[in-house]
Amino acid sequence: MNLSMRQMRAFRYVARTESFTRAAELAHMTQAGLSILVREMERQIGTRLFDRTTRTVQLTPAGRRLAPVVERVLLELDGVTEEIGALGDTARQTLRIAATPLVSSHLLPQLLATYRETHPNVQVRLFDARLEEVERAVLADEADLGLGFFFKAAPGLTRTAIATFQLMRVMAAGGLQRKPGSVPWSDLAKAKMIGLPAGNPIQKVIDAQLSKLGIVNRDGQCVSFFNTLISMAEAGFGTAVMPTFAITACKRHDVNIDLLTSPKVALSFYRIAKRGTKDSEALIDFVDILKDRLPLMSR
Repeated sequence: MNLSMRQMRAFRYVARTESFTRAAELAHMTQAGLSILVREMERQIGTRLFDRTTRTVQLTPAGRRLAPVVERVLLELDGVTEEIGALGDTARQTLRIAATPLVSSHLLPQLLATYRETHPNVQVRLFDARLEEVERAVLADEADLGLGFFFKAAPGLTRTAIATFQLMRVMAAGGLQRKPGSVPWSDLAKAKMIGLPAGNPIQKVIDAQLSKLGIVNRDGQCVSFFNTLISMAEAGFGTAVMPTFAITACKRHDVNIDLLTSPKVALSFYRIAKRGTKDSEALIDFVDILKDRLPLMSR
């Protein structure tokens, strides 16, 4: 026996109203359709559930035995369904973002403040971590999206470019800060370079460009994070190269920045998501803000 939920709901409507006509109205279906469901249920059980006359519809002894069981099953099912739906609504109103440290500390707070003004009911959770940990969080469904310079998509992830940042030179200002300018890459020939570890994807792009120009100078300090690199440059340990997404952070330090030209080298900034997942409205709106505001924050 395999009773369907539609059959049980039809049975309950008739049992409560003692009328096929009124039951069909409450069920928002035709009387013929509702009668078919009840007959199918009776056929599966092997006995009549209602005594029908031209004037009345009453439960048979078998129907009275079954009625409280059907009520209990449907009440429990409706209760669980409502709870699950509430959990789903909560999940849809929560935006979980994983991003690398500099993005999390200097770019996202301003953007999230803007987002919160128009989405006060969305709870935002920010997870700051290394690039590989951002990927892991998205794959593990611990984050709805990841942000960073992902040069290739990891298995199981999709990658979408949302902004482009040019490479720039960062060096100590010594108290003589000036507006950002531009210099050719050749100006780095005699500079003592500091940077990220050689295996870092961004550093690989920088080193490849320096190598093209015959500039090989990596005897300086190597650090793991851009915040540290900016502070080291400020303290006079050397000249750093990094994407312009770090301009906001640089403005809080005593450094001068210059866009690197001849050639102009730019890196794409990506959002990653778990393959096969559907973006919520909250996520779509946040990505729109990212695309609109991130380019303005690199000037």
